[in-house]
Amino acid sequence: MADPATPARSWRDKLFGGFRRTSEKLGENISGLLTKAALDDQTLDEIEEALIVTDLGPAMAARIRERLAEGRYNRTLTEEYLREILAEEIEAVLKPVAIPLEIDAFPRPHVILVIGVNGSGKTTTIAKLAHLLKEQDYSVMLAAGDTFRAAAIGQLQVWADRAGVPLISGKEGGDAAGLVFEAVKQASAAGTDVLIVDTAGRLQNKRELMDELAKIQRVLGRLNPEAPHDVVLVLDATTGQNALNQIEIFGDVARVTGLVMTKLDGTARGGMLVAAAERFGLPIHAIGVGETIDDLRPFDPAELARAIAGVAYAR
Repeated sequence: MADPATPARSWRDKLFGGFRRTSEKLGENISGLLTKAALDDQTLDEIEEALIVTDLGPAMAARIRERLAEGRYNRTLTEEYLREILAEEIEAVLKPVAIPLEIDAFPRPHVILVIGVNGSGKTTTIAKLAHLLKEQDYSVMLAAGDTFRAAAIGQLQVWADRAGVPLISGKEGGDAAGLVFEAVKQASAAGTDVLIVDTAGRLQNKRELMDELAKIQRVLGRLNPEAPHDVVLVLDATTGQNALNQIEIFGDVARVTGLVMTKLDGTARGGMLVAAAERFGLPIHAIGVGETIDDLRPFDPAELARAIAGVAYAR
């Protein structure tokens, strides 16, 4: 029998490995700023700027500057001390938003509308989310609501097969709202716990996207006034500032209720997760630090904070 602690250790290794480039970038940016015997205002300004450049966002950078300024006359500032402060402040920001998806809709199904631009990892995230929910003993069905993009339905079918969940799909160019209506009916008849709905990811015409999402939400509302129960925006961490812009755009268009951040492995822009949490305060349900189907998980704020700050985690 497998050691039940093994998956956790494996996830921790992926987490710290995934954020290595972010913590290394942080080290590069603050290198040479911590050699002065006393912290003056100029050095504090330079440290604040270095933290902003690491994609942690101006609010977090200002908080760290404040913390350092409080004790600048009675403590020698080392990189280790700065990273410890950073870990503490990041944890404080992430704690309120580290909220896993709760499947609590009744009657079933619990409907999760997944939105995001093409290329954000939306399709794979849907399958990984289905896999995660199946591990929690929920039955899951997918709906291929992105009928606009040529390869979207085929890609989702491949991932649905990998996740071992049924997919409701229609013709390319078909009516997305009609397909979602049919998917809810089938999920209800089958007693399925969760229906995850893919949606079109184009932003070239915001009005078209807004109209389509509004239509899907109206159809869902006719079947169940509480649906969709979650509107989850998938963000690609490697896009940096653009990810924050997408939260604003989709927030206006689709009433986003929570976030999933993907592609955190191998990017130096993991600090964007912190910037998003600080600026918007939306629940961050899960993060992706790999390409396999079990590489999407909810996170422990303390563990993640230490991974970003590059501080060893006390087991």
